[in-house]
Amino acid sequence: MNPALVAACAAGAGVAGLLVPWLVRRLPEPERDESAEGEPSKPLYADLGARPGLAWKSALASAVGAALVAASVGNDWWLVVLVPLVPVCVALSFIDWHTRLLPAVIVLPATAYAVLAGLAGWPLTGDPDDLVRAALGLVIARSVYWLLWFIHSAGMGFGDVRLAALLGFALGHVGWGEFGVGMYAGFLVFGVPGLVLALLRWDRTLLKTAYPFGPFMILGALLGLLVGAAVADYLVGG
Repeated sequence: MNPALVAACAAGAGVAGLLVPWLVRRLPEPERDESAEGEPSKPLYADLGARPGLAWKSALASAVGAALVAASVGNDWWLVVLVPLVPVCVALSFIDWHTRLLPAVIVLPATAYAVLAGLAGWPLTGDPDDLVRAALGLVIARSVYWLLWFIHSAGMGFGDVRLAALLGFALGHVGWGEFGVGMYAGFLVFGVPGLVLALLRWDRTLLKTAYPFGPFMILGALLGLLVGAAVADYLVGG
């Protein structure tokens, strides 16, 4: 681990995290779904972006996340992609938690940036393996989530499908262990706490309550970067 690199990544992501409220306030409001009667109305993005303390909280979360990413990935040029994605994922987690929406105007440009960076890095490294693995990660992750959305669209939004493509590409570029653990861990960190809480309260209705999945997907991806390689080595070696 390079402490200077970790500190630089944390500082850069922290500064970018200060812009999260500005980004949230500038989001266009989605068209109202008339079929979703009875559901609570979505808070306005302008109101969400104006919440007190959002700037410093986003900056802190971005700095900590980027530090963890840099410490786990090490001195790799792919940090040029991963570190800027950290404040983006912080913004997406905040938005999804409060609105159960993952705006395409954020996810798609972030995915395009990652893909274009991967294509640009190919001639520099001279090794196509990382790019091929990233492309496969994108296709596999998006296909699996699309299938889940198609089977049970009431429990998963299409924004999750788009986010899966972004995370699949980013994780796949790092390694198969990071990809496998990162994509699966989201389901664990989403399901296990809810199951434990339902058992403790002995209330099965908690299992039927809809929660946003995006923040858990992002947390799972971070776990994949942190422990994915070690878990893969253990499984292969064991």
